[in-house]
Amino acid sequence: VLYRSRTGVYVGASTFDYCQLQLHQPSDIDGYLGTGTTNCILANRLSYFLDLRGPSLAIDTACSSSLVAVHLACQSLRSGESALALAGGVNVIAWPWVSVAFSKAGFMAADGRCKAFDSRADGYVRSEGVGVVVLKRLADAVADGDRIQAVILGSAVNQDGRSNGLAAPNPRAQVDVVRAALEDAKVPAGAVQYVEAHGTGTQL
Repeated sequence: VLYRSRTGVYVGASTFDYCQLQLHQPSDIDGYLGTGTTNCILANRLSYFLDLRGPSLAIDTACSSSLVAVHLACQSLRSGESALALAGGVNVIAWPWVSVAFSKAGFMAADGRCKAFDSRADGYVRSEGVGVVVLKRLADAVADGDRIQAVILGSAVNQDGRSNGLAAPNPRAQVDVVRAALEDAKVPAGAVQYVEAHGTGTQL
């Protein structure tokens, strides 16, 4: 039962297209605009509706928002701040101008196809989606008889700092965060069997 439990809600979101859409149609603005369209409400509405008493926040770190949400949820579980956590991310494209700006910056693929890590790479493709995972400390999940899909052994977050461009990776910083995650998980690098990478699909 989640009712009044110390369940944390962590939602990754970096755009707010629907809010922008409404703001540009003043005749349709009503009292629900302020409490229904901002990113923080994505998490707060869930906590309100389910009467959850744990932390409730939205995270915006651009493309990594949902992964950072999972990281923060795990930290909350480890510290005992939350007994259970809902973590996920959402992206809805309802406003064209972010895509226009990215296109003018050279980020978008001209043919609408993402070709990450390919010599033909000329940009990426924006998309929509939503996903949520339910997280619990392993001992608690076992004790409760939950069906366990996976175990998160560790995680880490950092920032690239200065590189040869705001959207360009910093190899040294990326090595540092992978090492930190491996150390946190107490897993040797040689044990890693699968890597999911973020590739912008640009020539860089």
